[in-house]
Amino acid sequence: MKTIALKLEDKVFDETVELSAKLKMDRNSYINEAVSLYNKYTKRKLLKTQLEKESILTSKESLDVLHEFEKLIDEE
Repeated sequence: MKTIALKLEDKVFDETVELSAKLKMDRNSYINEAVSLYNKYTKRKLLKTQLEKESILTSKESLDVLHEFEKLIDEE
């Protein structure tokens, strides 16, 4: 496990203390879980962006192939 120094805004710190107490979790566990959830969220967001870019690229290629097939059909 790694140790880090972390500066939180007062409001964020107060919410963290309040919520971790309500959940009967120590602050460290609460913050670890929060960072883990945010990492998962960020990974999904990055994957979505990547898939959108790739989808645009493949849709153009798909249209090109479709037009080629249409030309072949028209020639018959």
